[in-house]
Amino acid sequence: MSKYYYLIAGLPNISFDDSKLPYTVAGFKEETGPYLSGADARLLNLFTLKFDNENLLEQIQHPGYDPDTRGRFTYEELNELLEGLKNEKEEEKPFKNKNKRFPPYFETFARTLLAAKEKDEKPPVPWEDYLSALYYAYAMKSANKFIAGWFELNLNIKNILIALTCRKYKWDKTAYIVGNNPTAQKLRTSTARDFDLPDTLEYLPALLRIAEENDLLLREKKVDLLKWEWLEETTIYQTFDIENLLVYLLKLEIMERWATLDKTSGEQNFRKLVGAMKKGSNNVLEEFKRNNKK
Repeated sequence: MSKYYYLIAGLPNISFDDSKLPYTVAGFKEETGPYLSGADARLLNLFTLKFDNENLLEQIQHPGYDPDTRGRFTYEELNELLEGLKNEKEEEKPFKNKNKRFPPYFETFARTLLAAKEKDEKPPVPWEDYLSALYYAYAMKSANKFIAGWFELNLNIKNILIALTCRKYKWDKTAYIVGNNPTAQKLRTSTARDFDLPDTLEYLPALLRIAEENDLLLREKKVDLLKWEWLEETTIYQTFDIENLLVYLLKLEIMERWATLDKTSGEQNFRKLVGAMKKGSNNVLEEFKRNNKK
C-alpha cells in the first residue's frame, strides 16, 4: 500500500469544533485524487458512493433531477445504466456492466425498484433504507479493515438509534432496521435493555446515553462526535497511509454537514420523520429523506 508523506504532512489541522472548512468534500477529492494509486483511489470512491446512491434513487423516481456533484457518476452515466436495464426484457439480452464500472448493488437495486414501479408495488422498507443496506453490505466486504469497520459502525449506530426510538414509541422495529450483520439480527429479536449486544461494541454505553438527549440537534452532534473520536482512535498508529486521507475526508464531511445545518429546520425535519414513522407511511418517509439528505 502506498505512503503519502508529503500529501498528508501538508494538510491543515482540523478539529471537531472548527467552523471554517479548509476544503469542501468535492474539493478535497479533486485535489488528492491525482496523487493516489489506482487501488487507493478505488477505496476513496467507496465513501463518495453515498452521493451516487442518492443520485441513482432520485433519477429513477424523479427523472430530470439535478444530481449531487459530490457523486462519481454523471447523470448521463446513470441514465445509461437505467436504460440498459429497462431494455433487457425488450432485447432479451442482459445488461453488461462493462469493466465493472458500476458497483454490483446498483444493478440489484435498480432492477428491484424498476420492477416494483412497473407493478405498482411498495417495498417493505423505504427504498432509501433498502439501498443503504445494499451499500453497507457491499462496503463491509472490503478487505481494508478500516473501511469495513467504518461502515459497520455507521450501520450499527443507525440501527441502534432506530431500535431505541421504536421501543420508545412502541413501533415494530423490524420494519426499520436494515442490514443483516450480527448487530442488526440482535436488534430485531432481543427485548433486553441493551439488546443483548456484545461488550465488543465499546461505543454502546455512550450511544445509549446519547439516545437519552432531548435536544435533537445536540443529539445529532454527539453522534457525530462519537464517530469523530472513533476515526481518531482507529487510525492513531497509521500516519501516512491511505487510511489517514480517508479519515480526513470523513471529518470534512462531518464539518461540511454542520456548516449547513440549521437548528430550526433540524427540529422540524426530525418531527416530520417521527410523524411518518408513527403513521407507518413509507411514502411520507421517503419524501422526508429526499428533502433532507445528510
